[in-house]
Amino acid sequence: MTTTAELAAFVQEADLSELSVDAVEEAKKRVLDSVGIALGAVGEQPVEIVRQTALEVSGGGSVRIWRSDEGVSPPDAAMVNTALTRYLDFMDSFLAPGETPHPSDNVGAAVAAADYTDASGADLLAAIAAAYELQGELAWNAPVRDRGWDHVTHTVITQAAAASKLLGLDYEETRNAIGIAGTAHNALRVTRTGGINEWKGLASANAARNGVYAAMLAGNGTEGPVDLFEGQKGWQAVISGEFEVDLDPGCPRLFDVMTKRYVAETYAQSAVEGVIELAEQEAIDPGDVEEIRLHTFAGAKLIIGGGEGSRYEVETKAQADHSLPYMLAAALVDRQMLNEQYDPERIARDDVQTLLRTVEVEADDDLTARFEAGEMPAVVDVTMADGTTYRVEKASFSGHPNNPMTWAQLEEKFRAMASTVYDEERQDEIVAVVRDLEDLETADLVAVLD
Repeated sequence: MTTTAELAAFVQEADLSELSVDAVEEAKKRVLDSVGIALGAVGEQPVEIVRQTALEVSGGGSVRIWRSDEGVSPPDAAMVNTALTRYLDFMDSFLAPGETPHPSDNVGAAVAAADYTDASGADLLAAIAAAYELQGELAWNAPVRDRGWDHVTHTVITQAAAASKLLGLDYEETRNAIGIAGTAHNALRVTRTGGINEWKGLASANAARNGVYAAMLAGNGTEGPVDLFEGQKGWQAVISGEFEVDLDPGCPRLFDVMTKRYVAETYAQSAVEGVIELAEQEAIDPGDVEEIRLHTFAGAKLIIGGGEGSRYEVETKAQADHSLPYMLAAALVDRQMLNEQYDPERIARDDVQTLLRTVEVEADDDLTARFEAGEMPAVVDVTMADGTTYRVEKASFSGHPNNPMTWAQLEEKFRAMASTVYDEERQDEIVAVVRDLEDLETADLVAVLD
């Protein structure tokens, strides 16, 4: 049985020297991707509400919000920066069979804590790598989705762990921080069922605030349940069931991360890529489409295909990026799935609203088994009014761990997002800082994100 002490000891031992050259490179790729998608969300109304609320409750502070010269408290900065990283649904994911968390949710919290303590870039990367390793192990070994808990129930623990490392907490303080975070902040799955709302994109930001705050409380002497996982009526008894983790200081879970090519829910990536390829290859006229039928794995059907509530009533971005009918219809019409496909006017247009109602999503046992074996399969059939059916089959997508993005591809994605707020010269500066982050300071990263 996993113990709270086991996690605290792992956090204490985390160090960049334990990582291979490739693992350090992967950690820096995670930072570049997270910062890029955060910049793409600047100005979005739900994120702006979080920023204004943070300024209101903080009344000033020393930790800077990304793309701003405003300072707030470390927990509030963690929340704002994580809201930026998470809101667009363009973040990375772990593809565990029973859980799909987004480990990039840890980056904003880690940077906030590191900025507060003037931590080095090496320490920042080590803390981020440790958070990815811990979140990966929880996702694979302690899934909570089917028990009614949201995946940010994992994330608040990993965010508290990263913050504990960067705030310089000792072993006992770290154990207390993890105990506080994991006892007090378990989130319900209702966030992602039924009618999807904006909290879906902000839940992990709230967890980031709570995780950093828990670490600060522990660092200032607050005791927490040091038997969070193993205790009577603790996390394993109530939340997850019994499990074991195997926390490797080399942080190999960094290599199990998928990077999104499209602004779409994680499980939609292969299907969206496939329908775009099919539409372009066959020059499909959306007006002549009779039906779009997707054969997919059980998790995709459950979460975005109608298993947890209808996905045909789509009026907002939060609903659209968790609706396979909308995403497939928009991708077929527009041959793309990026921010502009979630513009309110685009969502409301008759072409996509009509086409999405022709989409049928079916779960397939064989595809589910392939997903659980490490693929992300999708089979898409597009039937035309004249009876012709076009088919595309995908085993994975560009960005899947079986086909990871290169630094050049990630940089291209970063620039596409960052270009909305920064000129090319500033983009170059950010890329250069992340490239050499292990030899720089966290302050250098924060400075180029003002």
